[in-house]
Amino acid sequence: MAIPTGKVYLVGAGPGDAGLLTIKGHECLARADVVVYDRLINQGLLDYAPNGAEKIYVGKAPYRHALRQEEINELLVELARQGKQVVRLKGGDPFVFGRGGEEALALKAAGIPFEVVPGVTAAIAVPAYAGIPVTHRGLASTVAFITGNEDPGKESSAINWEGLAGAVDTLVFLMGMANLAPIVSRLLACGRPPGTPVALIRWGTRAEQETLVGTLADIEAKAQETGFSNPAIIVVGQVVTLRSTLAWLEGKPLFGRRVVITRPRAQVEAMARRLAELGAEVLAFPAIEIEPPADWSPVDAALAKIKDFEWLIFTSANGVRYFCRRLQERQLDIRTLAGIKIAAIGPATARALQERGLLPAWQPGEYVAEAVAAGLGPLLQGRRVLLPRADIARPFLAEDLRRQGAQVTEVAVYRTVKREGDASALRELLAAGKVTAVTFTSSSTVKSFLELLGKDALTLMEGVDVFCIGPITAATAREAGLAVTATAGEYTEAGLIQAMLDYYAGRKAGEEN
Repeated sequence: MAIPTGKVYLVGAGPGDAGLLTIKGHECLARADVVVYDRLINQGLLDYAPNGAEKIYVGKAPYRHALRQEEINELLVELARQGKQVVRLKGGDPFVFGRGGEEALALKAAGIPFEVVPGVTAAIAVPAYAGIPVTHRGLASTVAFITGNEDPGKESSAINWEGLAGAVDTLVFLMGMANLAPIVSRLLACGRPPGTPVALIRWGTRAEQETLVGTLADIEAKAQETGFSNPAIIVVGQVVTLRSTLAWLEGKPLFGRRVVITRPRAQVEAMARRLAELGAEVLAFPAIEIEPPADWSPVDAALAKIKDFEWLIFTSANGVRYFCRRLQERQLDIRTLAGIKIAAIGPATARALQERGLLPAWQPGEYVAEAVAAGLGPLLQGRRVLLPRADIARPFLAEDLRRQGAQVTEVAVYRTVKREGDASALRELLAAGKVTAVTFTSSSTVKSFLELLGKDALTLMEGVDVFCIGPITAATAREAGLAVTATAGEYTEAGLIQAMLDYYAGRKAGEEN
């Protein structure tokens, strides 16, 4: 039986900021069997592909190509002929100096179905992130995108330098740093004034984004002095003068920081969004996953006699979610809990309860088990208490409440498991010193994160700032050999982010003084 032909999606990944991937691009990745990806894409985008998807690197660096373009074309055809859904993930836009047209022609010639999913081109996004609009009323009505890779030694250029120099307001050269000198020389020779503003922007939209501003007369000297290099774009034109007023990214408090989030994938989004709003580049690396318990029978037994309990104590939002989920699966609802008092360890747990129509009767002032035991223990003497928790939760709370006279029944409503996955991309970033900070929201995230990194984890983490959500997590990190940079004053996600903001603000103030 013949294998049905697959399909290839030529997807633009954008210039680097993972948030610039289009919704359609995300949808294509979510159903991909294979992802064939380039050098400059954000590695975090690969996480949008299914766990079992094959990932094939075909990146091209100057003077070193993983595969030649012809070999990439052949690979796409072969994968599709195997009946696979293939995402060809390309930096920027596939059809703007991305050689996507060549790949599409090869697919068409081979009879392979394909679609093009446009991406945000670096030619527009990178200047925008540097505060430079490529067109602006009164300054620039025309813009041209030009390859910066043309061989300067060619006898006859394919570029109309006279037309560009005299008739186009804004010129954007992509990947042209190696040819900066001949580009400047050609523009000056064709009549562009030496005082024309120029901006060089490297690693645009990423944590490493850096911008150098000058003019055609002095930009070469400035680039040599600072060692400015690819990957970068060159912007020529009066619009560059707007950067001093419109630069918006560099002013954010976490600009230039690449922050790793280690919490479970289902809980990453809100924290990642907030950190991104503050200017950080976020790398999601879930060290753990949350799953239902292997055996629900202890929970079901407790639910069968739920009216016997006088108190329910929740120590996490996950405990609330899985407990209420099991209620529904057993054809029960919140009316089953009528008359039972509920305690929540902190605001996130309280919110999870409120979202389900449950109001906690008690919360501690400090969001740790010790505070729950100290504050609630005297009220529970002789009371029957149900404690839904994680399978690996610390035994302290149950033990201390029993010591104070409570009748405590513990049931594991969820389990914490180490994420299975490849840490090679993160290891490379750590080894290159490209990770600023790692956040930990539980002791289990600390332990699993270090296990995933491997035996040289502590060496890789040298120089990386470590932020912990509370004292228990911080103690686990220190016991494991990590130097903790700061611990949240309020043991919440918001408190963790605030600890990071306070630390970097203090460090910046110290550097300025």
